[in-house]
Amino acid sequence: MNHQQLVRDFRDDKISAEEFVSSIQSYFDAREPSVLAFIPEEDRFERLLKEAKELVARYPESAKRPRLFGMFFGVKDIFHASGFRTQAGSRLPSNDLQGGEAVSVTRLKNAGALVMGKTVTTEFAYFYPGPTRNPHNPDHTPGGSSSGSAAAVGAGLCDLALGTQTIGSLVRPAAFCGVVTLKPTSERIPRDGVIPLSPSLDHIGFFTSDIDTAKIVAGVLIGDWGFETANRKPILGIPEGPYLASASAEALASFNATCISLSDAGYELRPVPVMDDFQEIRARHDVIMSADAASVHNEWFKQHEMLYSPKFTDLIKRGQLVTDVQFKIAIEARDNFRTDMAQILKENEIDLWITPPAVGPAPKGLDATGDPVMNLPWTQIGFPAVNIPTTKNEDGLPMGLQVVGKWNADESLLDWAGDIEKVVRKI
Repeated sequence: MNHQQLVRDFRDDKISAEEFVSSIQSYFDAREPSVLAFIPEEDRFERLLKEAKELVARYPESAKRPRLFGMFFGVKDIFHASGFRTQAGSRLPSNDLQGGEAVSVTRLKNAGALVMGKTVTTEFAYFYPGPTRNPHNPDHTPGGSSSGSAAAVGAGLCDLALGTQTIGSLVRPAAFCGVVTLKPTSERIPRDGVIPLSPSLDHIGFFTSDIDTAKIVAGVLIGDWGFETANRKPILGIPEGPYLASASAEALASFNATCISLSDAGYELRPVPVMDDFQEIRARHDVIMSADAASVHNEWFKQHEMLYSPKFTDLIKRGQLVTDVQFKIAIEARDNFRTDMAQILKENEIDLWITPPAVGPAPKGLDATGDPVMNLPWTQIGFPAVNIPTTKNEDGLPMGLQVVGKWNADESLLDWAGDIEKVVRKI
C-alpha cells in the first residue's frame, strides 16, 4: 500500500473519507497482528472515519488544508491524548496516571493529523518491554522505549509517531526498525502532558519514514522552527575513542562503509578523539536518571510498589540512594560536558558528528530492547540527533547512521540530513 499517495488523494478530494479510511483499515488489519505496535482499541476505524469526515468539513477547500492533513500518527503511551487512557506500559491503576493532553499531540491534531491510536511503550519508558515486534523480523526486538511508535512507522501503519528519549529511546528503535527520527535539542518540543522518566534528560521527538516528512513535522511540533537551506556541505566529525569503540564490529563495519560513501560524495570527515572519560559519562547518566525517576515516582511507588517490574523497582531504589549533593554534582558535570563538546566542535570547525546509531542491528529476542550506549552522551548534553536508515545486514535487519548537530541547530541538522540521506540510504 502506498500510504503517502492515499494521504495525497484524500487531501486532494480524489477519494472520499470512507474510501480513505477503508484502505488504511485493510492494511492495518493485515499487518498490525504481526507487529503489535498499537494498544488495542475497540471501534478504532469507526472513530477514525468520524474524525476524517470532521476534518473535511473543517477544511472544505483542499488548497487551504493544513500541512499534516490526513496523516495518521501514533502516540507513545506516556503521552496524554484526549479520549484515550494512559497506561504507560505499567500495571499501576490507570486512574492514577491520567492528565491533560500533551502539547505535542494537540499541535499535530491542529495541523490536520489524525490519531491512529496509542502505541506500546516499555514500562514508564524504561527497559521492561511490551509485546511489540520488529517489523523487519518478528523474532527481533524493535528497540525501546518507543518500541510501538518506531515499529508502527517501520511497518507503514502510520505516517509518523511520537516518542521520547531519556537514553536512546528514539534513535535506537529508529535504527532497529529502519526509520528516520528526530531527537531535538533539549526542550525544543514541550514536555507538557507527558509522564516523565527523568525531567533532566527527557526529550520529546518523533519518527517518520524520511527526512522530508521529518522537516514538515518539526515545523509543526517546534514552535519557533525556522526553515533553513544550507548552501554548503557540512564538515563531519567522527568521535574516536572509548565511545566509538563501544559499537560492535558489525556496526563499525557498516559505519565505515557509510563514511566511505560520504567521502566519495565530497564530504570532509574529521576524526577527533573525545570522551576519554566515557565510563564516567555513563555513570553520571544513571545517577541523574535514577534520582529523577525516584522523585517522579515517589508517591506512586509508596502506594503500588508491588505493581512495578523488578527493573523499574531497582531503578527507583538506586535513585533513592542519590543525595542532593551527588545529584547537583552530576548536573554540573553534565553542563560542563555540554560546554566542552560545543567547544570541540568550534575548535575543529566541525558542523555535525556522525556515529553508529546503536551497538549493532536489532538483537534477537523480545525480552530486552538493546543497548542505548551510542545515544547516551548526546542525550545527556541535549544536542539534536537524527537516525538515517542506510542498508540492511545479511539477516535483513536495518542499519543506520546517527547524525548529531549543535545545540539549538536542529534546522541545519535536518537540512543537511536531507542531503546526507540521498548519499547513504540504500533501503
